[in-house]
Amino acid sequence: MNQRRIIWLASFHKSGNTWVRAFLANYFAPGGARIGLNQLFDAVVSDVRQDFFDQAAGRAFKGRDFDDSIALRPRVQRLIAAARPGSQFVKTHSKIARIGPIDLILPEVTAAAIYIVRNPFDVAPSYARHSNVPLDRSIENMCDPKALTASESQIFEVLGRWDDHLSSWTGSPGLALHVMRYEDIAADPERAFRALLGFLEAPVGDGKLRRAIRHASFDSLQGQEARQGFRERPAAMRRFFVRGEPGGWRTELTPAQVARIRSEFLPALEQWYPEMLAETEAAARPA
Repeated sequence: MNQRRIIWLASFHKSGNTWVRAFLANYFAPGGARIGLNQLFDAVVSDVRQDFFDQAAGRAFKGRDFDDSIALRPRVQRLIAAARPGSQFVKTHSKIARIGPIDLILPEVTAAAIYIVRNPFDVAPSYARHSNVPLDRSIENMCDPKALTASESQIFEVLGRWDDHLSSWTGSPGLALHVMRYEDIAADPERAFRALLGFLEAPVGDGKLRRAIRHASFDSLQGQEARQGFRERPAAMRRFFVRGEPGGWRTELTPAQVARIRSEFLPALEQWYPEMLAETEAAARPA
């Protein structure tokens, strides 16, 4: 039986994954139903969801160390692939890599991938709020080739550096891949999501498209969080949806922080964000 059912929604943290999940969940909802923010947990599952690790372990999973959860990832992904008929979207913040003999992203269950990239100058302050750490620590984490995150039950995500994460997906041979820049979605969501549906070979209904865009908009998601909370918000984070517009880095980063990010990720910026090179070079100079 063909298990190549997973279409990955992949991104570094705080890069627009929830935005794209919300659009897809609403666009493909049966009967035009509206999928709310707290329904995304079930509409588009995650590759680090506790219940799948429990099922894979045959008990309530709580890892002793990094190796425990990594060893279960292939089994977890096979369970996710088999959980529903046909293709399904699965959220991941993992990079593509092998840890010993284990593929973090299992080729045998992978049909395609959507990669959402956001410029690292805006990722840094958003990731700092998400992780409840100072900005310099957030930048340090983005530059760490061994960067990891872990749940309370020791389910690990392997991120690595921001640029290595990006290149692991965009440089993966043979992977059917669609790349979306956060900034392009913000500038023209209808154009960006039409292109996504084209990649998915899905029929485009104009009314359906615009309705899904409205339901997935930053204002809509922020309002839902204010009224109902967000079950995926980290406990130490006051709000998940804080600033949706690109460019917040201009008032949040110091020249030294801009310089560090620019220096660390210059080759990736030249490829993916050439329009930011001149402005960030100027912003990196001390006043």
